[in-house]
Parts: sequence; structure tokens; C-alpha cells
Amino acid sequence: MAPYRAYVQTLVVCVDRTGDVPAKTGADVPLAGREAVESLVVDLGVADPEDSAVNALLESLRVADDLDGEADVAVVSGASEDVVSADRAVAAQVDDLLATHDPDSVVVVIDSAEDERLVPVIESRVPVDGVDRVVVRQARDLESTYYLLKQFLADEEMRATVLVPLGIVLLVFPALMALASVATAAAAMTAVIGLFLLYKGLGVDDHVADLPEQVRTALYSGQVSIVTYVVAAGLALVGLFAGGLAVSDRSGAPALVAVTAFAYEGVPWLALAGLAASSGRLVDEAIRADRLRSSYLNLPFVVVSVGFVVRGFSAYFLERGGHASAFSLPPVTAGPVAFAGLTLTPEQRLAAFVLAGFAVSLVGLRVATAFGGTEIEEPDELVE
Repeated sequence: MAPYRAYVQTLVVCVDRTGDVPAKTGADVPLAGREAVESLVVDLGVADPEDSAVNALLESLRVADDLDGEADVAVVSGASEDVVSADRAVAAQVDDLLATHDPDSVVVVIDSAEDERLVPVIESRVPVDGVDRVVVRQARDLESTYYLLKQFLADEEMRATVLVPLGIVLLVFPALMALASVATAAAAMTAVIGLFLLYKGLGVDDHVADLPEQVRTALYSGQVSIVTYVVAAGLALVGLFAGGLAVSDRSGAPALVAVTAFAYEGVPWLALAGLAASSGRLVDEAIRADRLRSSYLNLPFVVVSVGFVVRGFSAYFLERGGHASAFSLPPVTAGPVAFAGLTLTPEQRLAAFVLAGFAVSLVGLRVATAFGGTEIEEPDELVE
């Protein structure tokens, strides 16, 4: 014979994740039925009148009375040393209630944010019509704040992200005030906080965390890009040094001129750094993959074309401001052919660099279109 099922249309389930109800009353869970729950309310109220679970049990009885049709009330509780075991115990109790009552849906009654974490567990087993959270009226704001703080402090990642930087700021700020002015200390702290927010917001921490593993993998796999990345880093340092020298030579010039001079002197080296890094990545892709992706083929050309354009605009601004000389081609004589030389105006110089960048980008697009997605052919002796 099939087991008896007390069919109800809706089951009102009061959730006690912490296991206080059976610990304080000795009741066996899961517990179902109005009379059993009313008796449990009395026992728990006598044992601990200040426990918010008393209000949750009374709310469960009220919800069951307000529901139209046939409804019953039940209590589930998790009592274990760790959270996972407690959640599993509640899940098993919910399965027992569903097997004996076979409800169409349930209404979950909770009294804390911690209990609310079990709602998805119940919802995965039976449709949940609603969630009723009980908060004592006299302490609504206090209790809500308490549970939010408790949930925040229980999250290890949130503590490391918020509390640690805040603690560092509170420690360093008085030291900066003692060594410098209040304005300097405030500016320094604001800059540090801004950099930290950018660091977290742009996901730099994730890339930094993955960097050691990527370097280790690249070293063991013998990737060519390791060498090209080192070369790119050296070229980038040369570009930064050259740009810094250009700025120091124009120490009395306006800030816009200094920035333009930095771009004019540093961008060629930075473009070479990008070209070296992207070329090494392209070689690795050709060795490892069966097909060449268009993005890897086009990237070196994009880097060079951007370098041409930035160099052209920075030279234009410097020349127009009188901080750079005009671009001249010296006279050349080769047998019967003689070239008298040429001096370009700032506009002609800018147009030449922009057209060169545009031409390089078109070449890159053509190469990517022609060879992108093509298979890398292997020598015949390797195929055999």
C-alpha cells in the first residue's frame, strides 16, 4: 500500500536555520499540524521569551488562518555544528514534509536574513508563493542593521575589500598629518582610495592574481611571448625615459606642451613595445593553434598605425607652438637623378603621418582577411 498523504493546498513552513527551537524545547523536527505548533509556541515562549522565533511561529499560525482553502503549518530547523550540515538537515526535513503532505505550494516564514538563505533550497523542491519575514516592531531598524552588519562581517571577501583598506587609511592619515599639512594628507588619502577603487572596479586584482600562474605556464611551455614581453617591457621603459627627458627639457613650458612632448618622444618606443609583444603572441598562436585568428594577425598593424597617428598629431602641435622644427628631407643625388630636398608644412606633415597610419591599418586588415582562420600546414614528414 502506498503511504498515507495528508493533502493540503498550501503548507506554511516556519524556518529556523540556527536550530534554536529544538535546542530550547526538545521538540522533534520536522513538526507539522496546528496543535503541535501552538504547543511549541508555548514551550519556546516559556524557555526564552525574547527569542524572535516565537514571533515567527505565531506569524505562521496567522498566515495559515488567513489563507483561503485548506492550509497547514509546519516547522523545520537545522541543528548542526556547521552551516552546510544544518542546511542539508533542513532540506531533508522539507522533503519529508512534501512526502507526507503533498502541497501544491508553500509560504515560507522567517525571522532573520540568515534564515532567508534557505529560501532557494525550498524553492528548488516546491513552488514558493511568498516569503514572510517577521521583525519585531520595536527593534525593526536595529535588527535590520544588525543582520546586515553580521552578514557583511561574515563575508571574508567583503572584509578584505572594505575593512582592510579602511584600517590602513585610518592608520596612515594621522601620520601624514603629523608630517605634512591636513590638505596634503587628505589629497594623498583621496588619491590612494581612488586608485584602489579603480584597481577593484577594473578587475586588475583578478589579473594580478592570475599573473603568477600565467607566467609559470608560459615558462614551462616554452612560449616565445615570454622573450618578446621582456623586450616590450624594456622598450616601454625606454619610451617612458625618453618622454620624461622631453618633459624635463621643457620644464618652464605649459602642461599641454609637456604632455605633447612626452607623447612625441615616447610613443615611437611604446609602439615598438606593443609591436614586440603582439608579434610574440602571434608566434605563440601560430605554434599552438591549428588556425590563426584574425585578431592576432591584425594587432601588430593596429599598434603601428596608432603610433603613426599619435606621432603625427603630437608633432603638429609642437611645431605649431614653436617647440619643434619643421620636417625636411635633405637633397640627394644619385647619378643622373637629383632630389633638391623638401620641407613639409605642419599640415602636410600631419597628413603624411595620418595617411601612413591609415595605410598600415588597411594592410593589416587585408592580411587578417587573407590569412585569418587558415590552418597551419605541417611538413609532410610530420604528417606521415
